[in-house]
Amino acid sequence: MDQIQEDIIEEFSVFDDWLDKYDYLIELSDSLPAIAPEHRTDDYIIRGCQSRVWVDARLEDGRVWFAADSDAIITKGIVALLIRVLGGRTPQDILSTELYFVERIGLGENLSPTRANGLVEMIKQMKRYALAFQQTENN
Repeated sequence: MDQIQEDIIEEFSVFDDWLDKYDYLIELSDSLPAIAPEHRTDDYIIRGCQSRVWVDARLEDGRVWFAADSDAIITKGIVALLIRVLGGRTPQDILSTELYFVERIGLGENLSPTRANGLVEMIKQMKRYALAFQQTENN
């Protein structure tokens, strides 16, 4: 996972200003795995986010796979980055990963307070899924 985070840091390092980085986040939104329509409901919505964001996860062969959507393209790009780092990993890997790329690319400091709060809530929800899957596996 660290290699993926390093790749993301390198990708963002080519941009000098945040307008270009926002444009890149918008491009990344196209790479987001589609969420099933039945998961685009209030049961899957991330609370505390300025925009509407839905995140779902499934456990398959011991690995967690995420799908998500948002009605805001920058937020959609942010969640695409999170899925890129955390998707396809074991629950334990997800729970033990420090998402240092967020600070290294300046994401936390360049988001509005409500978007930054939404980012924190997306991470928490993805880790909650991993914890639930880990507990299921251990029982």
